[in-house]
Amino acid sequence: MDHVLLKGVIAYAITPFDRQEKVDIPLFQQLVERLVVSGAHAIAPLGSTGVLPYLTDEEKEAVTEATIRQVAGRVPTLVGVSNLTTERTIYHARFAEKAGASAVMIIPMSYWKLTDDEVVAHYDAVASRISIPVMAYNNPATGGVDMSPALLKRLLEIPNVTMIKESTGDVQRMHYLRRELGEEVAFYNGSNPLALSAFAAGATGWCTAAPNLIPELNTALFDAIQQNDYSTARELFYQQVDLLKFIVNTGLPRAIKAGLELYGVEAGELRSPLKPLTENENTILNTIISNIKN
Repeated sequence: MDHVLLKGVIAYAITPFDRQEKVDIPLFQQLVERLVVSGAHAIAPLGSTGVLPYLTDEEKEAVTEATIRQVAGRVPTLVGVSNLTTERTIYHARFAEKAGASAVMIIPMSYWKLTDDEVVAHYDAVASRISIPVMAYNNPATGGVDMSPALLKRLLEIPNVTMIKESTGDVQRMHYLRRELGEEVAFYNGSNPLALSAFAAGATGWCTAAPNLIPELNTALFDAIQQNDYSTARELFYQQVDLLKFIVNTGLPRAIKAGLELYGVEAGELRSPLKPLTENENTILNTIISNIKN
């Protein structure tokens, strides 16, 4: 198996729609290109930012293929393949592998509360049907399942589950993962306001939508960490933390779309029931971005 280890800033692309709320693939490819040329270390379509649960199977396939085609091997691709059922998750994971994805990301989506054994069986079933690496994604706020550090440790016993994305906002979990699982385990921060703390805890990378708006600051933070320059890293983090908090608190797809438009970049429409930021929210975002530019 080809173990792909993702490092650095893993950028999430939004999924833009046209006025009829159809996925706008040409515009999507333009937005992916912006992320690649601005220095993202990997591209991750079909996450929360890409409104994965709002897309049909055919749309997910089109977005996956468009990502692989546009990135063209310049950086790794991490494709979200999560679904409520194991069968559909396997289907999308196999599709992503065949399309050329470097790795897939899976969050255990649930209507009924899943047991630990059910979660392990779900990941094992998917991982056994593909040969590329799997990132286990823990975000109870969106998936409905909170995978404990002990459960994540069990998942890593599955051969090609080699990465963990932790998005609970609890930095102590990251310290636990590093202490219990050692230096060889790759874990990633998915909580934007914890970017600095997560890197200090040993995170291999940062999964974020922020590179759509402030790619230079995001990559500069990672570079400072790599150089063990924590004084510079703190300064860079403080410059962007207000924006990081804002895009999380107002909703990633809505906030990134609004931010792109403030930069003069076409970002398409949202799919209902999502609605654009309010006038007040746009004013706050404009102030935050203006302060960063200054």
